[in-house]
Amino acid sequence: MRYSHWEPVYEQILDDFGFDKTGDETARDVLARLVEPFDRDRLDWDGKTVAICGAAPTLPNELDRLDAVDVIVAASTAADVVRDAGYDLDLMVTDLDKNPRTAVELTEGGTPVAAAAHGDNIPAIRKWVPKFETDHVLGTTQASPVGPVVNWGGFTDGDRAAFIADELGASRLVFAGWDFDDPAVDAAKAEKLQWAARLLRWLERRRDEEFSILDGRRDDIEPLP
Repeated sequence: MRYSHWEPVYEQILDDFGFDKTGDETARDVLARLVEPFDRDRLDWDGKTVAICGAAPTLPNELDRLDAVDVIVAASTAADVVRDAGYDLDLMVTDLDKNPRTAVELTEGGTPVAAAAHGDNIPAIRKWVPKFETDHVLGTTQASPVGPVVNWGGFTDGDRAAFIADELGASRLVFAGWDFDDPAVDAAKAEKLQWAARLLRWLERRRDEEFSILDGRRDDIEPLP
């Protein structure tokens, strides 16, 4: 995705949450000094079915969806669930807020981690990213891309994972461990989940594909450009 396509959506996110773009840009610049350009050719997912694993409590009961996919991507703590169940993970997507040690272990074993920078996680970036094996880190931002830090779209770890898969050529996206109405989350997280739904609806329109996790709510989602 070109940043010019993402930027109007990003501006809406900033307005909705009252976020400061400067904070995102500062975090991006911190991350850019800690990572190297990532060799995206090693994640050639052209024509492949990619599972996007979210961290909802339903994930353990939906792991059978991973049996018929080519690539497994996990957001945040979903990485632990997937690994504990014996599945090989192809990419973890994280903003380092819950299980950064898992991200460190994955990079040490050669599994790529997409680390996101935003205004609230600068201390975590400074603490954890230097512990990663540099060759296995994809730096990402929701602000404009700079140097080795890319922006392929996405806001939460989960929907960012879907946008990354789209960028890398996935022919079909399969979802496990998603709950947009999770009653256990706080108000801020609930709003982020609604934005995740909006972004996935936008992505499925761009891909001319329908994601099963949006069935029953698709017509009620406010469209994005």
